[in-house]
Amino acid sequence: MLYCDTYLQPATLLEALRMLQAAPEGSRIVAGATDLLPWAREGRGGDVRVPQLIDVTRVEGFAGWRREGDRVRLNAGTVYQEFLEDDGLVRLLPNMPHCAAWFADDQIRRQATLIGNIVNASPAGDGFPPVLTLNAEIELARLEGDRVATRTVSVEEFVTGPGRTLMQPGEIATAVTCDAMEGYGGSFQKVGLRRSLVISAVCCAALVKTDASGRVFEDVRLALGGVGPRPVRLRDIEEMLRGREMTPELVAEASILPARHVASRSRVEYRRAVVQGFVEAAIEEALVALGAPRTHATEREAVHA
Repeated sequence: MLYCDTYLQPATLLEALRMLQAAPEGSRIVAGATDLLPWAREGRGGDVRVPQLIDVTRVEGFAGWRREGDRVRLNAGTVYQEFLEDDGLVRLLPNMPHCAAWFADDQIRRQATLIGNIVNASPAGDGFPPVLTLNAEIELARLEGDRVATRTVSVEEFVTGPGRTLMQPGEIATAVTCDAMEGYGGSFQKVGLRRSLVISAVCCAALVKTDASGRVFEDVRLALGGVGPRPVRLRDIEEMLRGREMTPELVAEASILPARHVASRSRVEYRRAVVQGFVEAAIEEALVALGAPRTHATEREAVHA
């Protein structure tokens, strides 16, 4: 069982930071809290007692999102279901709806926050590959005297290993900002024991934009999760594809290379095989989202023959 001695619901960020500053050691910040029980079960050694839970779901300014020039600010309360239901987010962050569909069922999607997924820093976190392709940054707030100060860190640098981040004691994550990617095709691939409600063995996110002719890769962004201690952006593959004519042969050639990024301690050969197929499928699905025809199975087999 999970127990807490005190449960608090601050109304402002300043109040939340003051509560965190005064909280006993072992206290936790929660929003959707969908990872709280799994975290408590990790040791499976009996009851887990948390001195204080600080629930930030009612903090003023944590709900909603807004566009800021060529960036999108997702406040801390943004949940995965919004990426499926909000037309603006679907248009501006075109790979996030695919990620949300794979993430979990409706109940969990309406509770689970993107920022919580990032702060938990699981190597298999579904939200990581999409936000890496979106050049995401995480905003962190802290107290400096009696005022709120913030700093911003790229998500790529923020995660330093499994469950480890650059977050300092006394900080609260307040927002994630991403590139606005209107006009791109997006996709997300995931494999596990079932479609959702499962930890990814491998996941892959893609964003693709073509030139005016629809035949040349103008921009490509790719990222992998579940293949090592941290998610990884495939910048070498992106550079290989950018500016080149789209052909099944080129995509197949590019899909072979990311297997070297697999650094997991288990099922390495399986993951390498999956990665190759996922990178190819992610690029194709992103192109299909832009209106390109889907590659027929016989054509794909001929390319790989």
